Amino acid sequence: MKLSDYVAGFLAKLGIKYVFVITGGASAHLIDSIAKTAGIKYICAQHEQAGAMAADAYARVTGRIGVAIATSGPGATNMLTGVCCSFYDSVPTLYITGQVSTFRSKGNCGTRQLGFQETDVTAIFKPVTKYAVKINDPQDIRYELEKAVHIAYSGRPGPVLIDIPDNLQRMDVQPKLLKSFIAKADKKNLALLDLQVTKCINLLRQAKRPVVILGWGVNLSGAPKEALKFVEKSGLPVAPTWGLRYLFPATHPQLIGAFGTHGSRYGNFAVQNADLILSIGARLDTRQAGSPHWTFARDAKKVVVDIDPAELKKFKKLEMEIDLEVTSDAKDFLELLNQKISGIKLPKITAWQRKIAQWKEKFPVFRKEYFKQRDVNPYAFIKILSDEASPDDIIFADTGCSLAWLLQTFEFKKGQKLFSAFNNTPMGYALPASIGASLAINKKPVICVTGDGGLQMNIQELITVLKHNLPVKIFLFNNHGYGMIRQTQDQWFCSRYEASTVESGLAFPDFIKVAKAYGYRTVNILKSKDIQKGIRQTLRSKGPVLCNIEMHLGHSVVPQVKFGRALEDGEPLLERKDFFECMIVKPHEASLK
Repeated sequence: MKLSDYVAGFLAKLGIKYVFVITGGASAHLIDSIAKTAGIKYICAQHEQAGAMAADAYARVTGRIGVAIATSGPGATNMLTGVCCSFYDSVPTLYITGQVSTFRSKGNCGTRQLGFQETDVTAIFKPVTKYAVKINDPQDIRYELEKAVHIAYSGRPGPVLIDIPDNLQRMDVQPKLLKSFIAKADKKNLALLDLQVTKCINLLRQAKRPVVILGWGVNLSGAPKEALKFVEKSGLPVAPTWGLRYLFPATHPQLIGAFGTHGSRYGNFAVQNADLILSIGARLDTRQAGSPHWTFARDAKKVVVDIDPAELKKFKKLEMEIDLEVTSDAKDFLELLNQKISGIKLPKITAWQRKIAQWKEKFPVFRKEYFKQRDVNPYAFIKILSDEASPDDIIFADTGCSLAWLLQTFEFKKGQKLFSAFNNTPMGYALPASIGASLAINKKPVICVTGDGGLQMNIQELITVLKHNLPVKIFLFNNHGYGMIRQTQDQWFCSRYEASTVESGLAFPDFIKVAKAYGYRTVNILKSKDIQKGIRQTLRSKGPVLCNIEMHLGHSVVPQVKFGRALEDGEPLLERKDFFECMIVKPHEASLK
């Protein structure tokens, strides 16, 4: 059997239906083998970055490993941004690159390049993968494939990379004689975990103002049901991070809402005034905790559960005291917590729940005044989109203002899910990710929310959507500039908008004309009165649609905490006069050392 045929068969046996590829001299044998293998197909992306992002989204939606293939040199390096999306969000993915033949490899001769398009791929990718290896002996292919897949799934998940020289792809191997990889049994300290869960329960029993924070790690561990069970059994207020916002419907009585630098004011009031924070599967990075870290929930005892011990160690460097550090898979922790908390009565926190409800009423993210504006208000648009979206819809969001508006305002229904590359946050993620997601769910509709800058980064993938007739509904927030960067420039550069507007150097096409040239059905929303009709036309149309939403560049994300400032922890002295004014809140005196 040819080695490349073995690789294709291995992927098919994993249950992978689609591999995202761009062909090249060093990847042609791999792709040809996939074409000959039953049960698996290749999808041609227009750019390797997009192929990597599609594989990332395929894994997020299915829970199975996503795969992308690229050729040597620039084909491999073009994948890097997509690989980083998987690495920083802990998504299990397998990236396979072709490499120059071993007899053309530079080895240790000191030259920069010997073979045509030779690049030291493993050295480049090692910092942003869990495992990166070059195959030097064809007899190692089974061992390395099995090892890589095991590493991608185990512990804190993430991407892996296998670099395969062209001449080895063409060699014959005997599958029955290939060495296999045998994983070591995962040893869990159940006695320690039992003790830590008991300590956590004791802290919960003492708390008067508790808040539960649930992060993306809960989803990665397969524990959403366990998390819901705990929250509803305990009756505690819950503040999910952006990665898990979709888990709780907007009507859930214990849902606080978004918190952090781009969260809601009431969400930040809750976490900052809590006397106990129980964080499960969340990194509590600067976007969640603000800056400096020691100002986050400064009067609260903190229990942090994370599978990665390095994430717990970082708090010492950040000078943030953690009262109970638990190195554990979120599902293991929640299962034991649910078991031990059964039958235990936690103190009533009626006054605390009432206070959170008052904050939510007094400082809403969405206001009815937004509907009265003549031009499209982003918060009004997202509110109507959430009303019109169907249960079980899957949404992929890009970055910048469109992502923040979406996660601040969207009122999730049970069954809906939202994904984004939250930690790498590259412009251009949402469109290729929507392709991978739609294929993963048997070509069902996917809602894609992006900005004009983001769409430009991977605009070539519009044709990939059409090629496979994927029902991707693209909502384009077209404000003719980089809105989030403008907010940063308002804060730091006295509103000098360099490289963030058309006037300062950016250029954008007429997206409606571009979409029509590709062959899309288009919808154009120009005014506030057009929002509902335009959304309904987009969602109810068959096949792919691009909906252009003309929006003034002056619309901002409100509230937004300036970098380096603590999250707001008390009610402001003055009410906002401008709903779109950037909200910069000074640290409370108690936050100062």
